[in-house]
Formats: sequence, structure tokens, C-alpha cells
Amino acid sequence: MPDAFALALALPGLWAAVAATLVAGLVYGFVGFGGAMIFMPVATAIMPIEQALVAMSIAALSSFVTVLPKAVRHVDLRASVALIGPALVASWAGIGLLATLEVTLLRWAVCAICTVTLAALVSGWRIEAAPTLFRRMAIGGASGIIGGATGLLGPVMVLFQLAGREDAATNRATAVVFLTVVGSALVPLLALKGLMTPQALALGFLLFFPYAAGARVGQALFQPSRVRLYRVAAYLTITGAILLGLPVWE
Repeated sequence: MPDAFALALALPGLWAAVAATLVAGLVYGFVGFGGAMIFMPVATAIMPIEQALVAMSIAALSSFVTVLPKAVRHVDLRASVALIGPALVASWAGIGLLATLEVTLLRWAVCAICTVTLAALVSGWRIEAAPTLFRRMAIGGASGIIGGATGLLGPVMVLFQLAGREDAATNRATAVVFLTVVGSALVPLLALKGLMTPQALALGFLLFFPYAAGARVGQALFQPSRVRLYRVAAYLTITGAILLGLPVWE
């Protein structure tokens, strides 16, 4: 394991990954989503996508002690269960795609999904569909497949969640619970697929602390009345992450 930490510390661009992790945690702690949309485009420009997914999944375990305890007080439990169950099953299929698809294709997929989601959020577009049980399960399944393959569990679920009529606190809490539970489940699934390398594991532990610190600060800043202003900053940050992560720079 010491050798794995040495390899992780010697990773070219490590400080960019640390900075992206800190900002990702900050945004996630405040608005309840967007962490992976910031981290994954930057990380996949520095390291293999499977290593980035492992590192993000381990770092995100900090949510259990930073944002989750407060979020569960406001969560829509029924909606969360309907989303989480199918996502857990479908994420196994997504990880299978991760293990078989070409790396550059997956990197373009990460940037494309982030770009489309960002454009939808900025424009105010929403999925005009009543949040029935069946639709929640379908959205959970779609999120699991995309999340397992690219690390982006949130985009589809967030757009669907925002189509509802819940207040900002409930929407944020539902997103936090979904992303924390399903994201943590990716850790053993990635290990079963043989993608949990010692270097990726060590990198995840290194990024655990900046992600936790960012999420703690973001949660402390959260006030429903200030969400609009902060989201503008989050959108600009996500845009920068997408541009930095484009495979064309190679």
C-alpha cells in the first residue's frame, strides 16, 4: 500500500485533481449535485476513467459524515427508495460498459453528458412528466447505467427531480441521499469488476479529505434564498471543467 500512495502522489496533474475535488465538494455540499460534473471531466484528462471513477466513489464516501446526516431530515423517502433501488441494479450494467468501451469514447461521453445537462439547467428546461413511481424507477435505472459507465450518476436524476414541485431543501436532500447511497455502492461493484487497483484506492483516500472539506463548507453556506446566485457560480465552474476535460487537448 505505501507503494500505491507513492504512485498516487507522483501522478502528473495531481494538484489539478485535488483542486477539482475541493470545488466539486463545495458545489455538491451547497446545491446537492454537480460534484461529479466538475470532477470527472478534469480527472479523466489526468488519469484513466476507471481510476477517476474509483477515486471519486471513495472520496464521496465522506458524504456520510458531511452532508447526509442533515439531508435525511428533509428527504422524500419514498421518492428516494424508488430511485435508488433500480439505480443499484443498473449500475452493474454500467460498470460492464466501462470495462468494455473505448476510453476516448467514454471521455467524450462524460463531456457530452455534462454539457447537455448544464445547458438544460441554465436554460431552465425541465422534464414535463409527473413523478410517478414507474417513472422514478426508470430514471433511477437510467442514472445507474450512466453513472456506472461514466461516474455521472446525477444529471438524469437531477433534471427529473427538478420537474417536481418540491422546495429547494427537499430537492437537494433527495439528490444528496441518492448520490451518496448509489455512489457508495459503486465501490464494492468496481472491486468485483477488478477495477479497484491499489493506486486508484490510494488516490481515493487522498481525495477524501478535500472533498469532505468542500462539502462541509458548501453545506454551511446553503440557504434556499441564495441558491440562484450560487448556481450561477456552479454553472461557470462546471463549464470550465468541461472545457479542461475535452480530449482534444491531447
